[in-house]
Amino acid sequence: MIMNLIDREYTRHPFSGSPKLTQYLKEKGYDVNHKRVERLMQVMGIEAKTPHRNLSKPSKMHRKYPYLLTGMKIERPNQVWCTDITYIPMAKGFMYLTAVMDWFSRYIISWEISNTQDSDFCMTCLKRAFRKGKPEIFNSDQGSQFTSEEFTSLLHSEKIRISMDGKGRALDNIMIERFWRTLKYEYIYYNSYETSLDLYSGLSGYVKFYNCFRYHSSLKLRPREAYLGTKAS
Repeated sequence: MIMNLIDREYTRHPFSGSPKLTQYLKEKGYDVNHKRVERLMQVMGIEAKTPHRNLSKPSKMHRKYPYLLTGMKIERPNQVWCTDITYIPMAKGFMYLTAVMDWFSRYIISWEISNTQDSDFCMTCLKRAFRKGKPEIFNSDQGSQFTSEEFTSLLHSEKIRISMDGKGRALDNIMIERFWRTLKYEYIYYNSYETSLDLYSGLSGYVKFYNCFRYHSSLKLRPREAYLGTKAS
């Protein structure tokens, strides 16, 4: 229950760190301290995202790639793809969801779920996305799944430029962050999933609705129409 509350508040306010989330839980009647909240955030794979420059020292565990999208005009499909991982509450426990999105059209090209945050399901998702096309630039955060040698080598082999968010920055991967919020508030929080098969089936239906039927006001098209360049009949 506590993790689900953290997920809802973090989805509303992704700049919330452990102190703010601890205060939020206390106001909800839960006797927790910030150390416990920090541990739960690590399990969920989330951290506060801020609009200012992060001045902490970068890890030396992987190669750093620059953020390539600053000032870039993204004006066509397959110019930039982006990816991320989010936490999905279940009736008992939780799962993780990853997706690859076309930045211009907001089209969800592929997605995958897993009960762990290892890189395998992210690789599966990426390889499935490549069946539909290839981007010029691929943007992600600096999570271990996306900085792994296996993941970056696959991108390099396809001659795709790698872009990575500044650690903890709020707006660097904003399109897929908005999709997570839309997914959760339009679908996830209204349903309960007993098994991974239930979740997979439900997500399949929602992603189809989002891609093919949900009108995107800023695009004045549905994501599939914007991605393929044709209006649905």
